[in-house]
Amino acid sequence: MQLISWNVNGLRAAVQKGFKEFFQEVNADIFCIQETKMQEDQIDIELNSIFQGYHCYWNSAIKKGYSGTAIFTKQKPINVTYGIGMEEHDQEGRIITLEFENFYMVNCYTPNSKRELERLSYRMIWEDEIRKYLSKLDKKKPVVYCGDLNVAHEEIDLKNPKTNHRSAGFTDEERGKMTELLKAGFTDSFRYRYPEKENCYTWWSYMFHAREKNVGWRIDYFITSKSVEKKIKESTIYAEIMGSDHCPVGLNIEL
Repeated sequence: MQLISWNVNGLRAAVQKGFKEFFQEVNADIFCIQETKMQEDQIDIELNSIFQGYHCYWNSAIKKGYSGTAIFTKQKPINVTYGIGMEEHDQEGRIITLEFENFYMVNCYTPNSKRELERLSYRMIWEDEIRKYLSKLDKKKPVVYCGDLNVAHEEIDLKNPKTNHRSAGFTDEERGKMTELLKAGFTDSFRYRYPEKENCYTWWSYMFHAREKNVGWRIDYFITSKSVEKKIKESTIYAEIMGSDHCPVGLNIEL
């Protein structure tokens, strides 16, 4: 199965910057996006034409023009859920879960801790609840968890770890929660395939020609249940694909 995840930083804007071409070229079995920044009633004929042949599932934030996730899948799932069943975490359209016969597909847009770490305490609560949610699913069948998880786990996962030690996305607290998740029985597919590969990033600031210089962060992931890690065939970063401040990431897995 070929799976793709991409924070598009506004789907309608991304469509004007090559999203359609990449979507059609990669021809994924499941394509997950984050930060749609739109409501489902804003989908027009042009967007619908892109997703022909796919079952489409949208989870929009209550606040318009903010957050939001979507999944496009060739195979119809057995069941679809939005959020994690907790009202305090389900206002921003951040989670969609599809249940298939052999696995769960969970698409996530993790809250950013923001400048001055004003949302870090909420982020810690979120991380604990998501870990519980994924672990509960994992007891039933394997999980594939993807999205913009807003954390660079290790120093190898960003260009300038020393100067970013207390920056949102690279605090000890956020990195610790990723470690906890992996220890709970999950695998970072990219590091499983490429444990020591450097200069591999998925997000770049729009400032200071960061992308041109490859001064970036790896904050977009495909994470699988450890029970199926040996079925991971490839984990890909499509750094050459523009259209957002993030690039797409991919997973090829036999499930």
